[in-house]
Amino acid sequence: MSGRLRGKHALITGASSGIGAATAVRFAREGASVVINHLGDDQEAERVRVQAERAAQAAGESIQVTIIRADVSDERQVQEMFAQAIKAFGWLDILVNNAGIQKRASSHEVEMDDFDRVVGVNLRGAFLCSREAIRHFLARRSGGVILNNSSVHEVIPKPFYVPYSISKGGMKNLTRTLALEYADRGIRVNAVGPGAIETPLNAAWVNDAKRRAAVERHIPMGRAGRPEEIAAVFAFLASDDASYITGQTIFACGGLTLYPEFRTAWASEGE
Repeated sequence: MSGRLRGKHALITGASSGIGAATAVRFAREGASVVINHLGDDQEAERVRVQAERAAQAAGESIQVTIIRADVSDERQVQEMFAQAIKAFGWLDILVNNAGIQKRASSHEVEMDDFDRVVGVNLRGAFLCSREAIRHFLARRSGGVILNNSSVHEVIPKPFYVPYSISKGGMKNLTRTLALEYADRGIRVNAVGPGAIETPLNAAWVNDAKRRAAVERHIPMGRAGRPEEIAAVFAFLASDDASYITGQTIFACGGLTLYPEFRTAWASEGE
């Protein structure tokens, strides 16, 4: 379906690759003007901008796409990003907190600089952007939508990635708390919990046939997901089709949250 987001203005963090890039393109196809936030390669962000504009054109939508470089863990940069976005578009309707990083280490060997950086981007950044979005929505008295890119690891432990797990567990409660606090003012807050998705963040196994097969053996649907499949869930939650949904995490994970090791009744043998 196209046009569900026609006339809306969205800011998507970490949108120069992976799920963020796919979401920018999907939102543009649905008729939304998009701010592509990034902190990486300028050429990657420009590539996504071109893809989004082409997708909108192919769908017959007239939109704007702008690129803003900012570190979401930095309060001043977040405030400046929102000021630039509002200046460019006039207002914002949708925030997608997508920026996220991770770093592998045994929990007893985690360096605090790495801990602070992961939690800073994934959780502090989501809060800072949400706070600015809420301030804007309240000032406009227009309502708005905040969407968080969480993970199956908001409920599934992830050994060797404890800062990441903490950040995603915190994102679950951030989503629920903001949803409850602002529900009566027309602000909806939801999250998407992806599973194993073919993104640059997962390049170590995505591009290695043996490691990929090991990952996909744990997924009930038998395959990794594509960024576009996650973008479709974000587009739904951003639209009026989800007008009565708030405070929820929708897991788009191929069944990873279904305790796949219990596909066989090993715990009930002998009964």
